[in-house]
Amino acid sequence: MAAFLVAGAMPAAERRSRAPQAAPVAEFSGESALQFTAKAVSFGPRPAGSAANRRLQDYIHSQLKLRRCQVIDDPFVARTPAGRIAMNNIIARFPGSSGRAVAISGHFDTKDMPGIRFVGANDGGSSTGLLLEFARILAARRYSDDVYLIWFDGEEAFGEWSPVNGVFGSRHLADRWAANGTLSRLKALINVDMIGDKDLGILQESNSTPWLRERVWKVAGEFGYGRYFLQFGGPVEDDHAPFLARGVAALDLIDFDYGPGNAWWHTAADTMDKLSAHSLEVVGRVLVEALTRL
Repeated sequence: MAAFLVAGAMPAAERRSRAPQAAPVAEFSGESALQFTAKAVSFGPRPAGSAANRRLQDYIHSQLKLRRCQVIDDPFVARTPAGRIAMNNIIARFPGSSGRAVAISGHFDTKDMPGIRFVGANDGGSSTGLLLEFARILAARRYSDDVYLIWFDGEEAFGEWSPVNGVFGSRHLADRWAANGTLSRLKALINVDMIGDKDLGILQESNSTPWLRERVWKVAGEFGYGRYFLQFGGPVEDDHAPFLARGVAALDLIDFDYGPGNAWWHTAADTMDKLSAHSLEVVGRVLVEALTRL
């Protein structure tokens, strides 16, 4: 994840309470999403252009072959402060019949951090695992709209974040889809990032499209998950931003309070023991229902 620009703060203890009631949509498995996340993390640090990144791409492809979807690679070469780097977005399309489309996205790369073994369990791993579990669910369902699952490469900046250093994959795809007409069919895009934290608290990202954010928060409340979808937040630069800039309704679901004082973000402490199947299941179940209502 890139940079949280303005954030409120709430003590973690105030967000903890007893487990919520079971949600009506029970097919999404947090345990399965956590296993997918662990597999992604097992490849080690996965910055764009690395051998580990390419091995993870191969794994994502192997899982998508098991699902009833069209798999689209979106290769490109990004100009970065580290030079020209080959990147590749992976897109799974589950076809509908309406001519319209919705998208769920997240990134699979990790930040390049010389001298630090950064495996990005939450930041890069959790979005990868959630999307792979989502593919398993979508393979058994049918929607009137096309549903795109997007694994973005190159979300992380090389060094310090800037408007031209970061979200390389989403900037590339937004431009490509604007040129080929896909963007005009897109009703909404929901991006997920850092959503595996055991102490889950999804911010109200203030740049996101209000009606889309309100719809997702409404689903969360109906499912008894309102405590995890916070009533404060601020603007975040993330993979939804290039789509917002092109007029697409877009929402970023992100927990940017990771560890005491966000101390685990972009550190070697971002490991699997900090994540929970329950958090992934909360986000997954809400998204499955929100997708149905879209």
